[in-house]
Amino acid sequence: MHMTEEMQKAVLQRLGRIEGQIRGLQRMVEEDRYCGDILTQIASAQQALRSVGKVVTRNHLETCVTDALRSGDQAAAQRTYEEIMDLLYRQIR
Repeated sequence: MHMTEEMQKAVLQRLGRIEGQIRGLQRMVEEDRYCGDILTQIASAQQALRSVGKVVTRNHLETCVTDALRSGDQAAAQRTYEEIMDLLYRQIR
């Protein structure tokens, strides 16, 4: 992975907060909380994950993908295009 130390630290902090959100969701289910409240918290956790995903995606495009395309290796470029299409399609489903 080509993440800077600062970016890696920020992503890990965000993931730690998301982990806390998930533990909170588990408690809400255990406590038989109102379904609407649980769904609201699920949506919040999903948005937090999407936010982390955007950061990692941008980093991937700026580093790994750019390196592969600039390498001049057509086979590597083609694999990179296919990887990006697969990743984007997976996110849309």
